[in-house]
Amino acid sequence: MTAHTVVNAHQRGLELAEAGKYEAAWSCIREHLRAAPQDAQALNDAGAILHCLGRSEDAVAHLVKAHALRPDSGEIVWNLVEAYLAAGMAGEAASLLETMERMDILNIEVLNRVATMLLDQGQKGPAVEVLLRSRHRWPEQDVLNPILSVIQSKRPKIALFRVGQSVDGTLAEAWAFVQERFQTEFCMGRTPEELSRLMQWCDIAWFDGGGPIVAEALQSPAPGKTIVSLRCSDVRDDWVRRVRWENVDIVIQIGSSAVEETLLRWVPDIRNRTRLAVVPHGIDTTRYAFQRRGRGRNLACMGRLSMESNPAFLLQCMQKLHYLDGSYRLFFCGDFENPMLEQYTHHMVQTLGLAGVVSFEPYAGDQNAWLGDKHFIVSGGIGESQIESLLTGMACGLKPIVHHFAGADRLFPALSLFRIAEEFCECALGGEYDPAGYRRFVEERYPIRRQLHQVGGILNQLESEIDARRLGVGSCRSGGICDVPTPRGPRPGVEVPASPFTL
Repeated sequence: MTAHTVVNAHQRGLELAEAGKYEAAWSCIREHLRAAPQDAQALNDAGAILHCLGRSEDAVAHLVKAHALRPDSGEIVWNLVEAYLAAGMAGEAASLLETMERMDILNIEVLNRVATMLLDQGQKGPAVEVLLRSRHRWPEQDVLNPILSVIQSKRPKIALFRVGQSVDGTLAEAWAFVQERFQTEFCMGRTPEELSRLMQWCDIAWFDGGGPIVAEALQSPAPGKTIVSLRCSDVRDDWVRRVRWENVDIVIQIGSSAVEETLLRWVPDIRNRTRLAVVPHGIDTTRYAFQRRGRGRNLACMGRLSMESNPAFLLQCMQKLHYLDGSYRLFFCGDFENPMLEQYTHHMVQTLGLAGVVSFEPYAGDQNAWLGDKHFIVSGGIGESQIESLLTGMACGLKPIVHHFAGADRLFPALSLFRIAEEFCECALGGEYDPAGYRRFVEERYPIRRQLHQVGGILNQLESEIDARRLGVGSCRSGGICDVPTPRGPRPGVEVPASPFTL
């Protein structure tokens, strides 16, 4: 077959489709594809014709191939979403919404149609994500608020237990994410009565940080599902051995699989007793003001001063740096874990001749302002308890100088790590100084959306297990949730390549 014949077959197929003769059009396009199977435009047109013939699964197959060949085509993406919806593949359609938004071809109609199909298929979690995206893009849709409230009322109730501590930092970001999607309560675990009440109320009990409360609360199976979220620094003391881990549905490792490695020392058979999942650290960089600052001499250390944060070692490093260059200054921001450590730290400042070089301040109300005149963000800790502060400083453009604790090389650039005081000084005095690079590292390595996506996935999985248990089947229906309104919004906001088959 000549190239001219192939082109004619494609063109003839388009003309027949224009006339509504889809069977004949499909025959022509199929003939063209035998000779040119990698023709993305022809695959797109074939998908559109098959869609018109009601052969939605075949249409999807052709459009998936077209999208793989031309992922930047708005026309193909649009048609693929329509084909997915026609085939009842709501999850696959939802997976392309971010791509559509990036291409500026997303509209209210598509979002709400996808959400309605997800609800009809019992996928409440993904449906909520689509509706929240719709409300964020077009906040004037007041009708979505009661719909979201109805869906929320049909989802599991979640209680977060965190003994003696409030929800702050990145946990606050994750908890705000959960509160927007589920019914929630927070418990600081101060009384057995409060713990008992919430354990009976909730469908998912989430224990953050572990501790004796987990061992006590889970001596027998909980009424609902249970999550225990841990950092490496949480895995300590005998409570770890006393927990009946078979009563825990999922252990969330915050940061990396280094948590599992630490757990194995205490509970060698942990992998056989529960499920483990990793949720990466995440930070919302939009909260922190980036400055293209020049290389200066002010070092910042933020966070609670504890034996784990190891301020004494940092003072020894600072004494060495001060000897080499007396113009460097170290600023601590945070409170002390106990009076004895506070007394010792202040004593060391005097003993090492660092009075006027090292200062201590309470927690900064405005971290952006406090970090505004700093140039390095430092930590001498023996674990990752200060990682959030370090990432905050890097997001603002400060160079990190981090003690090489176990697992640090998985979290930070190798050139920012030090083992001894001499290496600490080398990091401060030499090497590159690239504020934009530090900010970019955090944006690329620790985006908050990745952390929240993982949290959402874990909760959606537990929700599906709860629904399946209640219904005694492997899937669930939406339970009478009303349909999402689908007003006829505008067509895509960009020019789609000319074709009669943009569905």
